[in-house]
Amino acid sequence: MGRVQFGWHLPSFPVDGSSGPAFVEQIAATLERVESAFDSAWMDDHFIPWAAWQPPETPYLECVSTMAYLAGAFRQIKFASSVFCQSYRNPALLAKTVANLQLLTRGRMIFGIGAGWLAREYAQYNYPFPAPAVRIAQLEETVEIVKALWTQTPATYRGQYYQIDEAYCEPKPDPLPPIVIGGGGEQLTLRVVAKHADWWNLPGGTLESYAHKLEVLRRHCEAVGRDYDTIVKSWNPEAVAVAPTQVEAQRIADASPFKANPIVGTPEQVAAQLQQYVDLGVSYIVVRLLDFPRTEGIELFAQEVMPRLARGV
Repeated sequence: MGRVQFGWHLPSFPVDGSSGPAFVEQIAATLERVESAFDSAWMDDHFIPWAAWQPPETPYLECVSTMAYLAGAFRQIKFASSVFCQSYRNPALLAKTVANLQLLTRGRMIFGIGAGWLAREYAQYNYPFPAPAVRIAQLEETVEIVKALWTQTPATYRGQYYQIDEAYCEPKPDPLPPIVIGGGGEQLTLRVVAKHADWWNLPGGTLESYAHKLEVLRRHCEAVGRDYDTIVKSWNPEAVAVAPTQVEAQRIADASPFKANPIVGTPEQVAAQLQQYVDLGVSYIVVRLLDFPRTEGIELFAQEVMPRLARGV
């Protein structure tokens, strides 16, 4: 097992009633404290709060513009989309956008892409919302167009849903950003992962669910002739509450609206829970700390949890 790396899943909307400007300052204050410890910061790609419990009028940060701004302000850390919705941007434009960000950031982009899922957002912003099988087929064509534009001059592609004709994307991204495909659909999405992804990312879920998805991915890799071990396995625990005592960590978890399978405890307890995923093959962990906008949790995670995982708890 190689070295475990860590990303911060930065929030895309405030949960404390903050205004938009105040929320941006909260993110900046956190990055100032932890950018040297974390490998990357990950940004959701939505236009409205995805959480049903969050009021729709809550300020929300758009992914591309936010990453561009933050990458210019914080130059020690990579930035990743978690994950781009393929439906929201023309595939060729998306390829060009990410290539340009890779140039401007001097190689600090991680390209995450997925099929999209938030139906009410599609409706509000007037995007067609086809069946899952169609969205996943469109996802695969998007990835194929991105790869073509990043490696061919000019690039032509004829798909069922998307086409490009002798298109140029200059300068090419150097180095090529890793392509992260997010999602856990067992019949279609994980097959696209096996065919095209440099990394696979799954948000949340249980240890048992993640282990099962890995076995499904392994079978898809065998079916398409892909070396399973060449895919970086990443995981997003959707809720982490860490504190010096278990009682304080539980208090943080209980006060947070994020309730899905939280990882709660002291640094030693949190590290032990995350180590189980590392033992399955996870080498990249992207965490959402539940005490944000406070920074005590993420600083404690960096100072005491990450070193434990680096040495195998």
